[in-house]
Amino acid sequence: MANVSHRGDITGHPDVTEMRERYARVLGGRDVVFMDGPVFLLGLYCAVSPWILHFTTSQPALVPHNLIIGVAIGLLALGFTAAPQRMYGLSWATCAIGVWMIISPWIVGTSPDAGVIINNVVIGGLAVILGMLCAATAARATSRSATPM
Repeated sequence: MANVSHRGDITGHPDVTEMRERYARVLGGRDVVFMDGPVFLLGLYCAVSPWILHFTTSQPALVPHNLIIGVAIGLLALGFTAAPQRMYGLSWATCAIGVWMIISPWIVGTSPDAGVIINNVVIGGLAVILGMLCAATAARATSRSATPM
């Protein structure tokens, strides 16, 4: 078997600059990695909140609404994780979904009670905050990668 225990310094490798640039490109868009999980969990909670808070009978129109919006938020979070360079432009969509969640109890629902209103306002507020944080971090990463070194 070959002896591979002798490892030299990588600075002598002919492709070292290309490897460093690729490594920087791959990791450059991962500044918002700490937000992917909370956005996904927010979408998951939004999807199951009608059953957690038991408003399936009092607000039947909001049940599929929250389920669909929760799945959409979760898919955005998975997209942020899978293709961050392409998807972080959609961070503003998370903000728009959050605003919609805040006003949806009165538009989709029929005379919602306080629990439904608080639930959707909290979900919407968190979506707006997380969306703005993702968008700001993506803008910062984009401007940092656009400046020449």
